[in-house]
Amino acid sequence: MEFGLTTFAEINDPSVSPGERLRQVVEEGVLADQLGLDVYGIGEHHRPDMAASAPEIVLATIAGATTDIHLSSAVTVLSSADPVRVFQSFATLDLVSGGRAELMAGRGSFTESFPLFGYSLGDYDDLFAEKLDLLLALREEGPTTWAGRFRAPLEGITVHPRPEGRPLPVWVAVGGTPQSVVRAGTLGLPMALAIIGGQPAAFAPHADLYRRALEHGGHPASTPLAVHSHGYVAVDEKAAREEFLPGYRATFDKLGRERGWAPMSGAQVEGLIGPSGALFFGHPERVADKIVALHEQLGIDRFEMHVSHVDHSKTMRSIELFGSQVAPLVRERLAAVPTTV
Repeated sequence: MEFGLTTFAEINDPSVSPGERLRQVVEEGVLADQLGLDVYGIGEHHRPDMAASAPEIVLATIAGATTDIHLSSAVTVLSSADPVRVFQSFATLDLVSGGRAELMAGRGSFTESFPLFGYSLGDYDDLFAEKLDLLLALREEGPTTWAGRFRAPLEGITVHPRPEGRPLPVWVAVGGTPQSVVRAGTLGLPMALAIIGGQPAAFAPHADLYRRALEHGGHPASTPLAVHSHGYVAVDEKAAREEFLPGYRATFDKLGRERGWAPMSGAQVEGLIGPSGALFFGHPERVADKIVALHEQLGIDRFEMHVSHVDHSKTMRSIELFGSQVAPLVRERLAAVPTTV
């Protein structure tokens, strides 16, 4: 199984400038590479509290300071982007990184990019479906001829530069909507399932639906499935509660005020921390146990832990523990215990 990290370049401390935060993100990506982790992803957002509106530029900076780790968006909001420009950006990242780029496309759980780039939220799903269709067409060898509703058609156009030695890897990020799961599987695309609340075991039907959609579309059953969840690894769990939980709750309460959710209760937090919850928090062995259980429940090929809610130094410490202790523990246990999926 692969192990990765993701970030939105969140600015948790108002005294930290966007430039400083982005430089910290580069340091975090470099550490992930040094620890032998498999992938580092940066999510696109257009908000004052998240600094990475152009993840591919930050990823290219990380590429120049690393050797092995794969570099991914987490996600690219394809619905409000130009697929031609997205393809060019990530093909360029793939070339400068020596074939380590991945593009993770999503509809976007935040909506700021739609008015910013002149799109209507009323076209939310249609935009994504059409632009994903064009992006996949651009991956094919040879000239592209394509027409749709939301941009000018292409007539026999080859977009440059081209990746070398393989098609550009394209994943689809899904928040749990069955229709999105079916789309990813039918198209034969690797899928990342965001599980940021509730119980991961409840998402087993989504994993099963994805594999049935892969079979229906005639695609290999081995097409990768990933899970993206929030987490914080620490040896001292009591101290970790004081370090991590206030910022974690503040983030979700802020989003709740924007979206009409109730504030997160203490009982909800404890449920998320518990053995069956979606927050991968605490001692390395506890986090490893939860990842092993997740693998057994969903049969995942990659686990991506979202690191945030604390300052840079604590984030680096959590990354160090994730890479040096959690990942080896999970690999050891998975080698010894066969999956039940």
